Amino acid sequence: MVGGYLMKDGRRLGSVSLVAITTAVTDALYAKLLVADDGSERRTTINHAMKSCRRAWNIAARRNSGKVPAANPFSKMGLKSSDRETPTGTYAELQVFRAKAVELGHPSLATASLIAWEWLQRERDVFATFDVSHYRPKERPNAVRVLHEKTQEENWIPLFDDNGVPLYPELMAELDAIKRERIGGLMLRRDWGERAPWPTWPTPDQADLTHMSRTVKKIIRAAGLRDELTFTSFRHGGFTEGADADLSDAEMRAQGRHKSAKVLPRYAKRTMRQVAEGARKRRAMRTKADDLSE
Repeated sequence: MVGGYLMKDGRRLGSVSLVAITTAVTDALYAKLLVADDGSERRTTINHAMKSCRRAWNIAARRNSGKVPAANPFSKMGLKSSDRETPTGTYAELQVFRAKAVELGHPSLATASLIAWEWLQRERDVFATFDVSHYRPKERPNAVRVLHEKTQEENWIPLFDDNGVPLYPELMAELDAIKRERIGGLMLRRDWGERAPWPTWPTPDQADLTHMSRTVKKIIRAAGLRDELTFTSFRHGGFTEGADADLSDAEMRAQGRHKSAKVLPRYAKRTMRQVAEGARKRRAMRTKADDLSE
């Protein structure tokens, strides 16, 4: 993101000499990157970018003494954490979004939003990590492998309960259909042309999901949903549904694969049985809510 930033003269910031990158440049860069193309503020993301650059500069200076300016322009930037909470989507909003996504020719985004809701995956993992081989592999045909890059956690989620009843029937039907048409590669791809992946990769370890975010926002607006909703809102909605369904800390940790005690205070053994029980509780709460609304 930082190295690929285009300056007024058309050069990439990553191509200029280090001595040209001053505190004035980094401050201006921060202000430019802070606001995304859709007008939303992405303070957490940009803070991470600045901290990554600060660390990279320090490492380069230590390993190349005399070649890298000692004064680190990414230091002491006075970065402030975002106090904006991610809006939480409701199950009703998820359903409206999914229907509109399919109507507008983006069924992959409808499926992706349900993955975020049911399996609590972050958008990067949904679009840049989830592989066809992770879903119902030959060695574990009744489970899906869910990866959480941020916490470096792997989670095998059962797809059926002890009685053989599907735990995620709607999502499984959509993923089964995709897998029948695809041998390997990323599970979710764009719905037109050569079916390219939703992300692009400016660098091998940096997945850019800008196009996906813009398309999601268009769908949200076309569906008449709250404008503050984002793709991440559906993951937060899944967590909220779990809390409303009275999932225990163990069941929540089993599904979300969180490590931080700040998120879920009690550590407990995470088992596939806990994941299955949590899924049953959440579906039961949806059914109850539907009955009450009739």
